[in-house]
Amino acid sequence: MIAAKRFWKDVTVAPLGEGLGIRLDGRALKTPARADLLLPNPSLATAIAEEWRAVDGVIDPHTMPLTGLANAAIDRIAPDTAAFAKGLARYAEADLLCYRAGHPTELIAVQGESWDPPLDWARARYDVDFAVTAGIAHVDQPAETVKRLAAAVAARDAFQLAGLSPLVTLSGSLVLALALAEGAMTEEATWQAAELDEIWQAEQWGEDDFAIAARADKRRDFRAAARFLALL
Repeated sequence: MIAAKRFWKDVTVAPLGEGLGIRLDGRALKTPARADLLLPNPSLATAIAEEWRAVDGVIDPHTMPLTGLANAAIDRIAPDTAAFAKGLARYAEADLLCYRAGHPTELIAVQGESWDPPLDWARARYDVDFAVTAGIAHVDQPAETVKRLAAAVAARDAFQLAGLSPLVTLSGSLVLALALAEGAMTEEATWQAAELDEIWQAEQWGEDDFAIAARADKRRDFRAAARFLALL
């Protein structure tokens, strides 16, 4: 497949329907499904416009993550927001923070220091409790916990879900994603908590080039999703 090249000179933000759109040489930008790229606020519209202004030669979607997330919100999520939210909420049933190491004691302590505070935040924020276990064998979470966390996800609109989804899937933790989305944790602290086990392993035994590159890609996507949410 031949990569598309830049064909426009001017990128502008302009009113479109009930929101804002991006115009390339006066023509409204569309999503891959040919819907209007209708954006909810000036902050996000301006940031996406900057992605298009920055294109130099070939269009590379990897350098335009905000555009990709907006496309996902409109094309994939908005047609059935409830179904998408329901799928994402399933992470409440097996949250990363509830599965701890059985050894060594140093890792157990580090996990406690990093993972207990967000669980405590969620307990207070949503009036829930969590079953925490050592090992990877599945442990059922209280039904009310799953229900209330699912409701917190379902309350979000398509754009909020588009930003939340990568945070959940990349971290394996709905609790961490919600804490970041609601301002209870910084983006860096959330990332460190999400990658705690990988960071620990790398510190003990090192890391090959493939693993380093994969983590860098993951970090880039995580940062983009966090920024997307912050712009809403």
